[in-house]
Amino acid sequence: MSLGLVKKVVIVGGGTSGWMTAAAMSTLISNGCEIRLIESDEISTIGVGEATIPVIRGFNDLIGIDENEFLRNTQGTFKLGIEFVNWGKQGDSYLHGFGVIGRDQMLARFYHYWLKMYQEGKAPNIEDYSINTAAARQFKFMRADRESGDSPLADISHAFHFDASLYAKYLRRVSESRGAIRTEGRIVKVEQRASDGYVEAVVLHSGERIEGDLFIDCSGFRGLLIEETLKTGFEDWSHYLPCDRAIAVPCASVSPLLPYTRSTAHKAGWQWRIPLQHRIGNGHVYCSQFMQEAEAEDILMNNLDGKALAHPRHLTFKAGKRKLAWNRNVVSIGLAGGFMEPLESTSIHLVQTGITRLLMMFPHMGFEQADIDAFNRANDDEYIGIRDFLILHYKLNQRIGDPFWDYCRNMPIPDTLQRRMDLYQSNGRLLLSRDELFTETSWIQVMHGQGLRSKGYHPLVDQRTPEEIEGFLNNVKDVVQRCVDHMPTHEEYIAAHCAAEKM
Repeated sequence: MSLGLVKKVVIVGGGTSGWMTAAAMSTLISNGCEIRLIESDEISTIGVGEATIPVIRGFNDLIGIDENEFLRNTQGTFKLGIEFVNWGKQGDSYLHGFGVIGRDQMLARFYHYWLKMYQEGKAPNIEDYSINTAAARQFKFMRADRESGDSPLADISHAFHFDASLYAKYLRRVSESRGAIRTEGRIVKVEQRASDGYVEAVVLHSGERIEGDLFIDCSGFRGLLIEETLKTGFEDWSHYLPCDRAIAVPCASVSPLLPYTRSTAHKAGWQWRIPLQHRIGNGHVYCSQFMQEAEAEDILMNNLDGKALAHPRHLTFKAGKRKLAWNRNVVSIGLAGGFMEPLESTSIHLVQTGITRLLMMFPHMGFEQADIDAFNRANDDEYIGIRDFLILHYKLNQRIGDPFWDYCRNMPIPDTLQRRMDLYQSNGRLLLSRDELFTETSWIQVMHGQGLRSKGYHPLVDQRTPEEIEGFLNNVKDVVQRCVDHMPTHEEYIAAHCAAEKM
């Protein structure tokens, strides 16, 4: 039911999610809306989501910020993918790289030709056929060269590592320069309309009352509006993703500067490593049912590449999502809407897609339930797709004898994921919907990297002789390597294009 024009948008909470929202709204909502963000200097933000996936470049383009300027302001580096260490068996390592693998053919996708040769023992692992993964292994980087025609240099796909707190500060400057209003203060009361429960205003500790038509909840895990006020409910996925604790600490930089995130599996969880220009971000995600806090902290502190630059920070979380991302006139963005551990760097992505979805369905003429329902369905589908991809990493582990990993390997999984694993295992098929975040390239790299093997391949591959296929694969591999030889190191590229001031 429409309830009048939306002219006042109130964003509750700052940090990455709040200021990403404010930047997008102040840039793209041109119907005379007032954009106001409320944040308290007394409340710290989580600030551990420092790795991203390539779609963030679209967000930055959308709000019109220069990539080199953004990287200089955030101590940012480039990211070609994620390395997973010890996730299959102890000592294993594979890369989940962005971008494409090989060259798809008219009859079948490239990876089916590779599967045939791999199954016959005539092809190496799939990493050698992607410029993203080949370059990452050799610490090389450059942006895609769109003038290079059909060369793999045109296929390079990158994301970023950056300091999330610096990103929020940078976006604050962008937002305020475009008319967004920041109000400092702690909210002590939320007023709801008696007739329908819509949020009408928030009251600050100072006594100031701020009215709004649309409220965007960026208050983090607390969910001040979406949960504490509207009692929306939470869908708990901790039985699939049992890690519920994290410890974060920065350390001094070391060389070489890796152009990828690293995730290293430990006894009851995993450790992230995110290289920035001025430091390395580190953290240990673990399950408190299988490991005590002191042991988890010891593991993290004993596996840093450089000197620790701060005291470890402890965080508690639960995997899952709100039952409704949009409830009445409140839309939850970021941690207020749900949490998926940062195993595949999706935290900031979920902020971005929540904002984009809201912009597409912005209630400028008032609130319609059909729009709200469509928003929530799309949000649910996205969360479920990411959830299944994260579960895959845990389910396919081969760390026999570690109680946590034994639990994960034996736990029941969603039917949607089991069907996908069965389909790949039978004949290498990956049938995805158009809107899924993770592509066939992502699924095959993780499935194969963690030991799931296909028994077959697409039969149309056999239209070419084994000798032709082997020659085709060797040519792709050789061309990729020649391109990587041409690339500068990650450190050289940053020094030439986007070096930040020393901190």
